[in-house]
Amino acid sequence: MKLNMHLKRSALSVALTLCFAGTLQAQSAVGSVFGQTAANGTVTIENLGTGTKRDINAAADGRFTFSQLAPGNYRVTSNGVTRDVSVKVGTGTQVSFAQASGTFDAITVSADAVRINPIDVSSVESTSVFSAEAINKLPVGREISSVALLAPGTVRGDSGLGSGNLAAFSGASVAENGYYINGFDVTNMRNQLSYADLPFDAIAEEQVKTGGYGAEYGRSLGGVISLVTKRGSNQWKGGATMVYSPSWGREKGRDVDNANADEVATGVKYLAYRSDNRANSWTADIWGAGPIIKDKLFAFVMLQGGRSTSDSYGRTTSNHIEDSSPSGLVKLDWNITDSHILEFTGIYNRNKYNLVEYQNPAGANYTGQHGTVTADRDIENGGKIGILKYTGYFTDNFTLSAQAGWLRSVSGYATPESLPGGNCPRAFDSRANPNTTTYIGCWNQSQTFIRDTKAGPDQDTRRAFRIDGEWVLGDHTLRFGVDDEKYTSTHAGQVYTGGEYWRHYRTGATSRTVNGVVVAPNTNYARRWDSRTTTGSYDVKNSAYYLEDSWKVTDSLLLYIGLRNEAFSNFNSDGEKFIEAKDLVAPRLGFSWDVMGDSTFKVFGNAGRYYIPIATNTNIRASGGEVLIEDFYYTTGVDTATGLPTAVGAHFGPTNVNGSLAAPDPRTLTVTDLKPMYQDEFILGFQKQLNNNWTMGVKGIYREIKSGMDDFCSHQGFVDWARDKGYTNFDYTEMAGCITINPGRDIQLAIDVDGSGNPTVQTVPARYFNLPEYRRHYKGLEFSFERSANDGFYFNGSYTYSMSKGNAEGLVNSTLEQEDPGATQDFDNFLFEDGAFGYLPNDRRHVLKLFGSMKVGQDWNVGLNMLIQSGRPVNCQGYIPLTDPRLGVDRSGLAAYGPSSFYCLAPNGSRYLSNRGAYGRTPWLKTLNLGVSYIPSWADKKLSFKLDVFNLLNSNGVTEYWETTARGSSASPVYDNNFLHPVNYQAPRSLRFMASYEF
Repeated sequence: MKLNMHLKRSALSVALTLCFAGTLQAQSAVGSVFGQTAANGTVTIENLGTGTKRDINAAADGRFTFSQLAPGNYRVTSNGVTRDVSVKVGTGTQVSFAQASGTFDAITVSADAVRINPIDVSSVESTSVFSAEAINKLPVGREISSVALLAPGTVRGDSGLGSGNLAAFSGASVAENGYYINGFDVTNMRNQLSYADLPFDAIAEEQVKTGGYGAEYGRSLGGVISLVTKRGSNQWKGGATMVYSPSWGREKGRDVDNANADEVATGVKYLAYRSDNRANSWTADIWGAGPIIKDKLFAFVMLQGGRSTSDSYGRTTSNHIEDSSPSGLVKLDWNITDSHILEFTGIYNRNKYNLVEYQNPAGANYTGQHGTVTADRDIENGGKIGILKYTGYFTDNFTLSAQAGWLRSVSGYATPESLPGGNCPRAFDSRANPNTTTYIGCWNQSQTFIRDTKAGPDQDTRRAFRIDGEWVLGDHTLRFGVDDEKYTSTHAGQVYTGGEYWRHYRTGATSRTVNGVVVAPNTNYARRWDSRTTTGSYDVKNSAYYLEDSWKVTDSLLLYIGLRNEAFSNFNSDGEKFIEAKDLVAPRLGFSWDVMGDSTFKVFGNAGRYYIPIATNTNIRASGGEVLIEDFYYTTGVDTATGLPTAVGAHFGPTNVNGSLAAPDPRTLTVTDLKPMYQDEFILGFQKQLNNNWTMGVKGIYREIKSGMDDFCSHQGFVDWARDKGYTNFDYTEMAGCITINPGRDIQLAIDVDGSGNPTVQTVPARYFNLPEYRRHYKGLEFSFERSANDGFYFNGSYTYSMSKGNAEGLVNSTLEQEDPGATQDFDNFLFEDGAFGYLPNDRRHVLKLFGSMKVGQDWNVGLNMLIQSGRPVNCQGYIPLTDPRLGVDRSGLAAYGPSSFYCLAPNGSRYLSNRGAYGRTPWLKTLNLGVSYIPSWADKKLSFKLDVFNLLNSNGVTEYWETTARGSSASPVYDNNFLHPVNYQAPRSLRFMASYEF
């Protein structure tokens, strides 16, 4: 297909401190048609599905624009000439009409062809649009992240984060993306690692923005995934689809042996045991679409159901999961008049699955069989979404849209809330070996904590509205808008089962230093932890307004200038504001040059600044009550029936208290001059049409975090500062356990320096904390090529060479699989930053993607999806050196951290400092997916069957090595012989069957 598109986008001026550009479409739920006709001529556009028509008059130079168009097929007529065009989400389609004088040349646009990355000379952004037609022909996962991973510049994030299938965009972490359905933000702001779901077959188009998006977009540093759902038309249609993924069609997973002989001797034979795991699933959906009132009111309705089961086995425990939750979507479109349209989207995605956990009989390890039931619970996630949108075409040149949306989602609510054994304390016996844990007592191993029974489910609620306007004034297309949202997360407090956690130890033939005290040989002692959090409801409020101008300087040059102003606030459970950021100015600049004037050669560039707000997880962790109290006692023995000491002897060493159950003073939680996290981005590239079918492009990208923020959980620097200032009554234990800061900068914070209970704002120089500034930058060079599907064959490919480097990955830490956005351990103490600068977890130096589809004969279609990419950096991890004299009062709190620093342990027991990525990379990965479809002519092409084979060659490349060099405890670490052993591999070969019928 020859698809010459022209979505208007303008370029901004040159300011090296600014960032990159955007799009003309409001939140990418719509598209546009524009072009040229006779001067002041009349142009008519008709939606071929709904019959809606509009007439406008072209300008004196013949230019015209139809904006805010729902994706679909349209007929455009002017000067006695008709063109049929296809409008895609977030893009513009160019149409020109020939006059009798021959002044204008017609451009042919095929509505049936498939093109992922058309040359859109009216856009300065980096975007890919995947239609349902294109997706269905490919062997790709049936969820939106798998589709997004087809786009250049995206890589799969760590398997331990979120769903394990999230996309990382151009060096950003997987927690820095934005997700939209019909223009409504459905990103989960509790942890920013998930999004609201919907039936996959309800998706009409998925737009993937990998960079350079416009001023109407914000709150993301990575990419944007925008979905447009299917909708009804004047023709009644319906259909059904069934998808089956059998357990028998999946190869067995690989087990990973344990190299530590002492652990193997106690029955811990494997690091990972997968060979007996199995999963089986089928889903079915049925849908109908058509006119409730012809030309006026349309409906699309889809219902989805199914059943999935999985069985997973460990050393002594196993589980069975069964899910048969239904979901559904309703889309209503009301053409009040041809100039006023109202839309409603309703989604039901409440998911409730049953989880049964089992315990093997004593001595029965790795059996591949279920033992005795220890827990039988229902786990609930998801909920409901409602979106209402109005679009008004008030004049030929002025359009206004308004949208309001509501989302409520339950987050991992398990019932019953307490299992049998909930009154028994958590307990382990480590007397035989301090590096191993043996279960004792009557507590239920399926529950570590007990929730506050009065709290109800943890819920997330979003209430949002936005208004967008567009006004065409001669050569200028002005767009402006405002949006506002409130996101609320509730969180139930919790305590250890039985209210406490005991771990029992015994020294060997030599003494051991424990909690600062030398414990004599052959002595029993125990550690007691009391961990508690409080219940609360926490709000984040985000708002923004923007203004942008797309200026058609000449027939071939577009300049874009945009300005976005954002604000966000975070509140504690008492409704008190503890973080506020206002007047966050985010300029966007861009240009698009149609070199040949016929949309066959485009040169473009943009620069922009992007901010991201703070997730409600930070509200919960920082402003909620959270305490961990640690005590050590001499004991005489252990009651293995209860897990408690038979007798508690003398307490030794200090009581270590981290945090408090009292809600901290909000002034003491965040530096008063906090600079929100933001990124600058620069892109320069071109696209060239080689012939009627093939196009290619090259693009360079540079991204850099200019201000990062994270939590800081150390106090010795404040102690040193107070001593130097002469504050003799300063008590660091009255401070918050962690505070949100800009690492490497002076800390301006409300501190009680004199013990009066009245904190006052103080400035503590950065030199007291030894923290570096937050650093992350990305450099990428993308080559892409595409063949459009004029003749039943389309092909798309990209090669990306990139580098992602810094001392922090972003809002999450993949190395530790830590899902605390904005509250990772990266800057908790300066020792965690020693050796931290290097190539980051999402650094994949070389990535080659090839995918496409070919029609074979009249009834067959073959699809291919291939990925070849280089490995990720490999680190070594160990305990921080608690003997460092600079730790001071932080020593006891840091003793609770795991082996998570770049201070590594050698086999001889010596400690050394390594650097991030110092141990090379994981191997190259090669994955080939193949799909075969049969669409028989004898069924009038309404029936289809498809077989997809994922990882056809059953490649088993290593995706992750064991990066830990130490185990045991920070006080007495021992070398971990599993260091650098493979631990995770590519997903094994699997099959998926699909059948669908449309009537």
